[in-house]
Amino acid sequence: MNQTLLNYILQIADNSLILGSRISEWCGHGPVLEQDIALTNIALDLIGQARSLFQYAAEVEGQGRTEDDLAYLRIAREYRNVLLVEQPNGHFGTTIARQFLFDAYHYPFYKALMNSKDETLAAIAEKSLKEVTYHLRFSSEWMIRLGDGTDESHEKVQNALYDLWPYTSELFVPSETDNSALEMGIGVDLSEVKNFWNEKVDEILKIATLEKPQDGWMQSGGKQGKHSEHLGFILAEMQYLQRTYPGQEW
Repeated sequence: MNQTLLNYILQIADNSLILGSRISEWCGHGPVLEQDIALTNIALDLIGQARSLFQYAAEVEGQGRTEDDLAYLRIAREYRNVLLVEQPNGHFGTTIARQFLFDAYHYPFYKALMNSKDETLAAIAEKSLKEVTYHLRFSSEWMIRLGDGTDESHEKVQNALYDLWPYTSELFVPSETDNSALEMGIGVDLSEVKNFWNEKVDEILKIATLEKPQDGWMQSGGKQGKHSEHLGFILAEMQYLQRTYPGQEW
């Protein structure tokens, strides 16, 4: 078993799974029907990406665990998602701001991962990139509409940016797994991803007439399994059925 490869796959998968679970909470609660459906489809895309990655992780691990075991039967400290994706939805502007900040990272990440020496990871990245391209376009357009919209929408999305900004640096601080995967040629250089992210964020915030928050004290720890209290509530709901009725399948 290649432990670095397994850890790297899980790190990527956990981001998609937890963010997909978060966004799925909007199903039936969107501000208008069209956006309700759009958010639900984005959630399905992310969970679909997580499924592909968990299936591969189970194969690499070779211990008889399935994608469901990896998704539903780990404890919070075993998850390696960044703290940004587990933050609460808040209002629509908060969700859009969180989505945009992650999408601007997710797109160049998958684009770079297509060059991975691991053929399966590269194939998953190629498929996922098509979906993430839409996600970034959707969240970028809504950042502009909200930021350059009414006084109220501008204020709400601006405040959401201020609240979420401290979680963004963790996206680009390499974990031990990130560094090992890059050395092996299977991972992504996060410094290159950050360059794209900065350019995209600057571009969209300027059009949206939004102020880019100042860098200050930043949150971190998700990649090391140190999470906010929010992840526990996500897992309690997400894992309830599997833990109450072990081994059940649809």
